[in-house]
Amino acid sequence: QVQLVESGGGLVQAGGSLRLSCAASGSIFSINRMGWYRQAPGKQREMVALIIRGGGTNYADSVKGRFTVSRDNAKNTVYLQMNSLKPEDTGVYYCLYSGSVGAYWGQGTQVTVSL
Repeated sequence: QVQLVESGGGLVQAGGSLRLSCAASGSIFSINRMGWYRQAPGKQREMVALIIRGGGTNYADSVKGRFTVSRDNAKNTVYLQMNSLKPEDTGVYYCLYSGSVGAYWGQGTQVTVSL
């Protein structure tokens, strides 16, 4: 089992920045992919950014150049730095840890970007 605790969401004006954090505990030795998804009202959950154990990253086209996913192995934490936020970035952001024993989701944190 893996337990995830997210933090860092909130309300920000367009053009602003937020940093999300996701702290993991439990059987994280089995994890080989970490990252973030989001779900806007009335829409399906979509991938935002992923980072694999070897350090490679993958981003949705809509966030490339604005968002950065990173991790701190010592703290078992993955981050999402979000810059130049737009109203269309609004949604609930979910942390994901996945590996050989399954996929684990955080509780979600609301990000709201106003005009």
